[in-house]
Amino acid sequence: MNILVDTHIFLWSLSEPQRIPADQFQQLSSLANTVHVSAVSISEIMIKASVGKLGVGFDPLDMIDRCGFTRLEYSCEDAVLLSQLPFHHRDPFDRMLVAQSLNRGFAIATVDPKFRMYDCKLV
Repeated sequence: MNILVDTHIFLWSLSEPQRIPADQFQQLSSLANTVHVSAVSISEIMIKASVGKLGVGFDPLDMIDRCGFTRLEYSCEDAVLLSQLPFHHRDPFDRMLVAQSLNRGFAIATVDPKFRMYDCKLV
């Protein structure tokens, strides 16, 4: 299965893996699954770092590789779906991740309950 991780799941996997629900952690750890970190999440992390909301003392691209995750680019085709999404979530990064998961047929690993309002598969 292809799994797209929400930004907080990626960050927790680096520093606080115990915060990831056990069922999600098992799926993320399974060699049968491919875990993707989107360019959207890297953008969110870097923007929050630049405005002082998040301390980033690591290279996120290096950490994706070290964790055995896969880098996932955000495409124009992913973005087109944004106009079709109901406005359940105001966070533009989360909306982009939902659109990306729907476009690519990937499940999303998140603890954000607002994702349940969308027609995307959750881990």
